Amino acid sequence: MSGRWSRSAALLLTGAVTLLAAGCGIRGTSVPVDAGAAPSRASCRTPASERTAEGVGQVSVRIYLLCSSRILSVSRSAGLDDRKRSPKPARVAEALLEQLRLPPTAAEAAAGFTTEVEDWVEISGPAKDDPDSAVRLNRPPEEIQSLALAQIVCTFADTTVAGKGGTVVLGGPDSQRDPLKAYQCTEEMRRNPRTAVTSGVLVS
Repeated sequence: MSGRWSRSAALLLTGAVTLLAAGCGIRGTSVPVDAGAAPSRASCRTPASERTAEGVGQVSVRIYLLCSSRILSVSRSAGLDDRKRSPKPARVAEALLEQLRLPPTAAEAAAGFTTEVEDWVEISGPAKDDPDSAVRLNRPPEEIQSLALAQIVCTFADTTVAGKGGTVVLGGPDSQRDPLKAYQCTEEMRRNPRTAVTSGVLVS
């Protein structure tokens, strides 16, 4: 008799454990689960240029825009109206900077592209004793937002604005107090544009 009661108690205990286990299977948890960053909807696929070259002096250029925390090149057309000889580096720099200040086109925006180069950023041209390829901005490069500086450096690097080896020489408006610095558009800068502001090397 006692044996049958012992077996019954064991069956009841087993059933209770089973029910508890089943309940745990559907019970919610308050412990946060790290599933990583939410996937970006930006395609970052370079769109066809909506600002096509039209009229005398319009040429196709490539500029760098920000997309998903990196910078990538897109095609634009810029006004360079001297067809008889190559425009001076400062003239090219001005035309490229103008493109960087423009808001993204509809296709660029749809692909996730943005620009950090603000309207106040301007080119003041090289000082008297600067090398011909030097470009002076209206603020020292280290005072410009790093993402914007990366856009400027990489946009200038593939043009006549750059010197030997694609080096971009930038300085602030005061030639006495703002020394020139050399910048390279490296793979690291394109992948992590926040490094641009500390990447300049003093030009001796």
